[in-house]
Amino acid sequence: MSIDETLTWAKLTLVNSESALLDAQVLLAFVLEKETIYLMTWPERELSTAQKNAFEGLIKQRADGVPVAHLTGVREFWSLPLKVNNSTLIPRPDSEMLVESALDYCAANGRILDLGTGSGAIILALASELPNAYCLGVDVNERAVALAIENGRDLKLNNVHFKHSNWFDNVDGLFDVIVSNPPYIEKGNRHLLLGDVRFEPLSALVAEENGLADIRKIAQQTPGYLKKGGYLLVEHGFEQGSAVREILTDLGYSKVITIKDYGDNDRVTMGLFNQPDSLLK
Repeated sequence: MSIDETLTWAKLTLVNSESALLDAQVLLAFVLEKETIYLMTWPERELSTAQKNAFEGLIKQRADGVPVAHLTGVREFWSLPLKVNNSTLIPRPDSEMLVESALDYCAANGRILDLGTGSGAIILALASELPNAYCLGVDVNERAVALAIENGRDLKLNNVHFKHSNWFDNVDGLFDVIVSNPPYIEKGNRHLLLGDVRFEPLSALVAEENGLADIRKIAQQTPGYLKKGGYLLVEHGFEQGSAVREILTDLGYSKVITIKDYGDNDRVTMGLFNQPDSLLK
């Protein structure tokens, strides 16, 4: 079969997917070890038997719902190729808004902490933009920490560090900016039964108190780890902006605002905590 014929077959097999053609192109390029532009440039090229069998195997797994990122082992985030596996969330474009927002408040040589770092996507993106900053990512999942370390090593980012920690339990020192994409989906949400999230760890997705428990805990503890004038930025669900603003305001944060993503949905809420250093931990 030619590349064009193979993609046509894959689209029909993935008929229930909203991104059938894109999924097929990414997986075929992965099998051929080529860029996706190669598929459009050489549609008449024939696949070898081994390539055809490998591709068909991936398409059948994708038809069963397995995320493309898990099949290829890689997902791009902030133009960085990141290794992914089922121990963490798959980095999503919406989270780039957290990176973009944080960059507005990070000093070139500042200290940045990422809570619940997962694959390391957010802190690695910040580290790539701020080579003179001290960047630390922590996660309670040891497999996730190992994956983040591997990603940092592959990207040769020497200013980023990772460690095992349940939120702040293993964190020392004060930071200029603290960021987090914590679990924020409420239990029983129907979206947990759909799409890629079925293959991601529930511990990285679900939180008590209608999805707000971890955000509240982070906001309560963050002042003890922020320098005077430091900022907290958290990612959350598109319907949680008002609730997260209320949490931060009630805890004494000022300049609390919610930032929308490129889909015009509430995505990141941030606040300034101006408590003097002398009153911190």
